[in-house]
Amino acid sequence: MKRFILIFVGLLCLTLLSALPAYSDSLLQKAKSGNAEAQYYIGRAYYEGNGVKKDYNQAFPWFKSAAEKGITEAQYWMGNCYYEGRGTKQDYNEAFRWYKPAAEQGLPEAQYMLGNCYYYGRGVKQDYNEAFRWFKAAAEQGNADAQCNLGICYYYEQGVKQDYNEAFRWYKAAAEQGDAYAQYNLGYCYYYGQGVKQDYYEAFRWYKPAAEQGLAEAQNNLGICYLNGEGVQQDYYEAFCWFKAAAEQGDAEAQNNLGNCYYLGVGVNQDYNEAFRLYKAAAEQGNADAQCRIGNCYYLGEGVKQDYNEAFRWFKAAAEQGYAYAQYNLGMRYLNGEGVKQDYNEAFRWFKAAAEQGNADAQCNLGICYANGYGAKQDYKEAFRWFKAAAEQGNYRAQYAIGVCYELGQGVKQDYKEAYYWHLISYRNGYTDAEQDVKSIENKLTYQQKQEVQKWVNDWFKTHPKE
Repeated sequence: MKRFILIFVGLLCLTLLSALPAYSDSLLQKAKSGNAEAQYYIGRAYYEGNGVKKDYNQAFPWFKSAAEKGITEAQYWMGNCYYEGRGTKQDYNEAFRWYKPAAEQGLPEAQYMLGNCYYYGRGVKQDYNEAFRWFKAAAEQGNADAQCNLGICYYYEQGVKQDYNEAFRWYKAAAEQGDAYAQYNLGYCYYYGQGVKQDYYEAFRWYKPAAEQGLAEAQNNLGICYLNGEGVQQDYYEAFCWFKAAAEQGDAEAQNNLGNCYYLGVGVNQDYNEAFRLYKAAAEQGNADAQCRIGNCYYLGEGVKQDYNEAFRWFKAAAEQGYAYAQYNLGMRYLNGEGVKQDYNEAFRWFKAAAEQGNADAQCNLGICYANGYGAKQDYKEAFRWFKAAAEQGNYRAQYAIGVCYELGQGVKQDYKEAYYWHLISYRNGYTDAEQDVKSIENKLTYQQKQEVQKWVNDWFKTHPKE
């Protein structure tokens, strides 16, 4: 699920003076005679096409005349023209220069945009403290965009000490005004219990209006709620529809999730070709999970012709982003020489990277590397340590390997009861190859010892996952 959406920098088109008049000849004459307010009104009329054809080039000089006469709103709109390059060449320095006097006169929209300038370092040196100060000034006047961004500052500790409670408070204020970004962020807070007690129902409730406003990130997260039945009754088709809406906007995470729907046949007929297409779109945007999945498609020949070289390339791209499952897969390719020259040193390196992130398969394979001296000096104690880490997560291959370690006294003192314990766990977890070892070790134990170990095994399954 995506993190918070960062600062929204779209320009505000609010009516800053009550009842803006449309373009008229009489208003134009007043403007030409030097009336500053009329000049501002004519600028707005041209900018928005109110009673006259929209024309940014015509709007700009009227804003400039009014701004130079001290009309606060005109100064703000001069900033907008320079910020967006409308009616004049884009110039962040000039945008900042015009936003500043309007902000200092208390105009919340100008304070918000001045905060954006400081936040991004546009027209001024980046300064989160100043960004926070101006967002706060605008937020306290009720500006929804500023309230949302103030929440982000509190969340990410930008210009202020991190405070999830304050982040939540400001998101809520903006969300209740209908701000889609704030609604999304508020949903995120509820989903993960940040600044508020975790509540999937509230998360769903806030994601939904943001999604209905077309916010792709919210559409994706709403899809996740439907997929997992979190805050709403599980509905695979609804999940598919929301993932599709977000994916069509180019959202990489949604493209990946939609690909999963097609790959698994969840909410739609299974279709490996569509899954591959969507994974590829997300992978090309840098989504690590999609890169790994497209690697799997190439490796297995699902939705695309089998190609170990391409599989290796995509696993590597994801692995270099720190994605543990891809690191494990990359290690496997090096171990087996698939798509790349066999290299035990590289296999060991990538297994270790994934193992240190807690990937059980990689932990087991790292243990195998240590046990056999693949890419590292043979070390039974290290092998045992990594087998144990994977076994505790329910990996039956590692559980079997621990049994072997205890049976042979490799990396640990020989102990037939422990060997029997781990072989039996492995077998009950579904590793049928352990059956012979279970029978062999049973012959070395008394009836009482076997009963004792079997009780341990039953207790183990009460608190550990079954693979």
